[in-house]
Formats: sequence, C-alpha cells, structure tokens
Amino acid sequence: MGQTPFEDSQTLRSNLGVLLGETPLFRGLDPALLARIAASAQWLSLPGGAPLFSAGEAADALYVVLSGSLGVMSPDSRAQRRFVARLAAGESVGEMGLISGRPRLFSVVALRNTELARISSKAFNEVLRGEPEAMLRIAQLVVERLEEAEGAPRTHPRGAYTFTILPQSLEVDFAAFSTSLVKALSEFGRAELVWSVRARTHTSQWFNDIEAANDYVVYVADPTPDRWTKLCERQADALLLLARAESPAGSWAALRWPHDHSLTPQRWELVLAHDSEIETGAAARWLVNLPDIPHHHVQTPLDYARLARSLTGRGVGLVLSGGGARGFAHIGAVKALHEAGIPIDVVGGTSMGAILGAGVASRWSVQELTERFRHYFVASRPLRDYTLPFVSLVSGRKVSRMLYEAFGDLAIEDLPLAFFCVSSNLTLGRAHVHRRDALWRALRASVSVPGVLPPVVHGGEVLVDGGAMNNLPVDVMLEMGRGPVIGSDAGADRAFATHGDDIDVPLPWQIMRWVRTRRHLPNIFQILWRTGMVNSNAITAGQRGRADLLLQPPLAEIDMLNWKAFDRAVQVGYEYTSRRLDELPADSPLWRSAGVIGE
Repeated sequence: MGQTPFEDSQTLRSNLGVLLGETPLFRGLDPALLARIAASAQWLSLPGGAPLFSAGEAADALYVVLSGSLGVMSPDSRAQRRFVARLAAGESVGEMGLISGRPRLFSVVALRNTELARISSKAFNEVLRGEPEAMLRIAQLVVERLEEAEGAPRTHPRGAYTFTILPQSLEVDFAAFSTSLVKALSEFGRAELVWSVRARTHTSQWFNDIEAANDYVVYVADPTPDRWTKLCERQADALLLLARAESPAGSWAALRWPHDHSLTPQRWELVLAHDSEIETGAAARWLVNLPDIPHHHVQTPLDYARLARSLTGRGVGLVLSGGGARGFAHIGAVKALHEAGIPIDVVGGTSMGAILGAGVASRWSVQELTERFRHYFVASRPLRDYTLPFVSLVSGRKVSRMLYEAFGDLAIEDLPLAFFCVSSNLTLGRAHVHRRDALWRALRASVSVPGVLPPVVHGGEVLVDGGAMNNLPVDVMLEMGRGPVIGSDAGADRAFATHGDDIDVPLPWQIMRWVRTRRHLPNIFQILWRTGMVNSNAITAGQRGRADLLLQPPLAEIDMLNWKAFDRAVQVGYEYTSRRLDELPADSPLWRSAGVIGE
C-alpha cells in the first residue's frame, strides 16, 4: 500500500536540506548553510496544469523542483504560447529574476503534480547574498541559462526517459506493443511498464520514485481523455501516438492539442503498427493531420529494437554521398556494418548515395543491393539514352524508368526505415530535403547532374543533383537527433587529372589526331559531373567533421563514370570500412547502439 500525499510531503520536508544539497544549484555547500536555506524555504505543492508564475510578474522568489516537473512557456499570448523547456526534479527556476530585479521573462506551469521548495527574495537576500560560494554557483547557473537562450547547448545529467503510449483506438493491440517495447528498452537499462490498474491511486512521489529507480518508464494510457490518460500525458517526455496502420485515419481524442504539438512539452512520435506488409499510402493517410512529426513503422520484431534505439538517442544514422560509380563503395560499407553488428536505423543521401540509401531503407539485403545495382547501372547503362543537348546530354527517360521499376509507387514515408535525400533547388538557390511524396521522383531529382540529366521540375521549382549544394548531408541527419551518425564519403578523392596543356578544341579535321594524343583528357560527362559537385566542396568538408564515424575509402583509381568498376568499388568500400571498424574505440557510441557496451 502506497503512502498518502500527506506522508509523501512530510517525508520530503524532513529531508529538505538533504534534497537541496543534491541539486546542481546547492550541491557541495556547507551542511550548516544548507540547513539555513531549508529552514527559510517554503513548501509548495502544485497540481499538474497549474501555473507557477507568468511572464511580466515581479520576480519575488526562486524555486527548486523536488519532484514532478515544470514547463517553461514563451511569453506570447496564452492562445499562442509555445513550449520552451522542461525542468525536472533537481533543477531550479527564477534565480535570474532575483539577481537582475527584472520581471519574469517566461511563464512556468506544472507539467505534472509537482513539489517545490520556494525561497523568497527576502530569504535569498538574508541567507545567500553573504555566501560567496553560493552566489558563485547561482551566477554559473545564470550563465548556463543565458548560453542556452543563445543556442549553446546546456549539459546536465540525463534522468529517466518516460514514454506514454497513447492508442488511437481499441483496434490497435497496445498491450502487446507496450510489452514488446519495454522488453526492447530493457536491453539498454532498467525499464518498467506502468498501467492504470497499478498506478491510478498513487501520488506524485510514487511516480517520482518509479522514474528515479529506472532508466526508462513506459506509461500506457487509455484511448479516451480520462483522468488517467491526462496524467500519463503529463508524465511523458515523449508521446507515442499508436495506430493500426490498416485502419482508416482518425484523430486522437485524448490529445489536449490535437493539431499543434509545439504547444506541448512532449515530443510526439507516430507509430504505425502493421498486420503484415507495409501498406503503400498508409503513412501519408495518417500524417495528413500530423504533418510535422516523425513516424515509425512496426512490422517485425526487429522494429521494436529499432524504435527503442531511435527513442533513446541510440539510433544509428547512415549518410551516403554522391560520387557516380564510386558510390558503389557504399554497398561494401553497408556489408561491413552488417557483419560488425552495427544497426542502421535512419538513412539519408545525395545523388548515387540517395539511390543506394533508398535500397538500404527498403531493407534490401547486401546481396539484393549488389544484384540490383549491378543490373541497373552495369548491365542497363542508364546514361546511354543520348538526346539533342538543348537541356542535357541525356534524355533521362532510362534513369526515370529504372527508378520507377525499382521503387514503383512507393512514397518516402512508406519505407520501413526513416529516409531522406537531398537535391538542389535552383529556383530558390538552396538545398531541398525530400522526406515525403514519391520516392522515385525524389531520387530522380537528387541524381540530376546539371547538363548530364535534365532537371526535375515539380511544384513550379527546378531541382537538380544534391551534390551541387550538399554532397554529404550529415547536418540533416544530426537535426533528426536520433543518435550517432556514420558518413560515407565516396566523393573525397580527386575526380580526374590530365597531362599536357590545351585551351581550345582543334578544327574538325584535326580532332582524330588530337584525341589519339590526348587520351587522358576528361570528357564532357566527367567535366559536367565534377562541375556539379565542386560548389559544395567547402560544405562537404565541414560535414565530414560532424560525423561520429567518417568513411573515406580510397577511390582515386576508379573513374566516377566507370560503371564496369562495380566489383572493385564494392570491395574497396568493404575492406576500408572493416579496417575502420576494427580501429573504432571500445567506448564509441556506435558500439553502444549495437548493444556491445553499456552506458
């Protein structure tokens, strides 16, 4: 039988000095000073949803969260306010106002039932202003907050991750899903499943104890907006909106803000549970009312492990560059990663890397990748449909047919693994990231080397090869925040070299002799291909340094248009990646994602 709210509060109050001493604000201070701070503090219990203070109010106290959590909201009007930050147990709020003497800049509300220690401005001045060590600690915290406001990351110890499963209806088997997810999470730490029958009558301190005792806590809400569901929503760091993919798309009646997740402190993730094969168009149907949130397909038992990695910052992102025929080295890299047991959870790429990445995101095996790409690029020779060079040297019809044959009507959001590819938007003069709509068309845009293939004109905008602006989009992958990133760069080596000096092409009757004596001159395909990538060299150089593992297989001896070097490129990529993985430090986050080491 659990403690009553009164007993919970009494226990916390009697240990207030100890609790304050464990917070970042007061850690390490003299016990006698902590006792004085505790004696001057007031106890405050705030129910979930209740305001602590509003923007514009006088700063009359600082607060320390003892249990529960607070949400910091932007100072906009109540109808338009936006969530800024979550404050967990042990964190403080309000100290900036006490030091500056200015009104509150933000509004703060209780996200769940919360216990706080309130230190009034009077107590602050009497107890703390005469203590240099305490004031230094507060000043350091203020600087961290200011850095955070300016975009600098603020680091602090990670607490338990809490997830709430919010089923869309009773059609989805949320009991089996919840059990399987907790089992997958338990591979990375202590995980506990909490149902309404077990926790409905407990107090906020009971929930705080459960979360403190585990690395991950999964709450299972009801499909209806009852009291338990609202409590589960407040407890969550992330809401998992669970739906049966094959069902007609519907809304979540229990969501407080059904059409604007920026109003809530939790991140939202759509999870589509499939009965069998992934249904084409199912994701687009469900995402109509949730257009800006990430989604996951759960089809096989392996998908629970992938979902657990993605939710906990262990999801491995693989970014594949363009590079023409050199891009076949990516197949060898994928083979080496599979053999090492390193999972691939999210895939992104540019140009040839985009097409290969789509195959990986489709869960093609290494053998299938090898066979398909040998057929499409070596046997079929898709760049041999020459045309009058009004727009490009090649008509592009063979490439379009090849991509449609490979991926059909599949949309990007239908892929089993999360995927994106990059093209260059000439209309707007910036990189374009494709995350939705027809996969084959997005790949056709990403591989449209200016002058070689005609651009893709879609929605009134002109799209060409992504290598012109971002050939190794590590930054796009990092923005997704799923975990460590592997960058495979097949475009790093010199594209070509030649001998001798030439300025002009000779007269027609001299061309044959000129060709015989200048065998190493680059042809027009090579020139256009390389020209399309040169502009992004500086960007790509910066992207390389942002990857957790950068792969740069030695491909200088393979011409970017030598499709017959297929097997050689694959082997170079495999051998190089295998060596790099052998050299990978034991504490690499990639091994952590693979489950080889713990935290």
